[in-house]
Amino acid sequence: MDVQLKRGLLDVCVLSAIKSEDSYGYKIIKDMKPYIELSESTLYTILKRLETANMLTVRTAEHGGRLRKYYHITDAGIKRIEEFKTEWQEILSIYQFVTKEGEADE
Repeated sequence: MDVQLKRGLLDVCVLSAIKSEDSYGYKIIKDMKPYIELSESTLYTILKRLETANMLTVRTAEHGGRLRKYYHITDAGIKRIEEFKTEWQEILSIYQFVTKEGEADE
């Protein structure tokens, strides 16, 4: 898969994982696991990139005697998910074109 396309897909997946509630690294990986495997190092690279792009914010809170970073989606992050939904329709159309079979060449 094209690296840039995969990167964009993973960004939207991470944003979607925190869309309904703030979350932390291990939980994000756990929530995404039924759909896609993601290593911790890849996740934290994505989270940092999304934070830099102002698509999420980070807060630190104590949990079980340890500090944990919680990630919160911003309006820009929600907007990116909505943009992706529109873009996905175009990607599906391209996929259908590429995979069509049995049509005679003109």
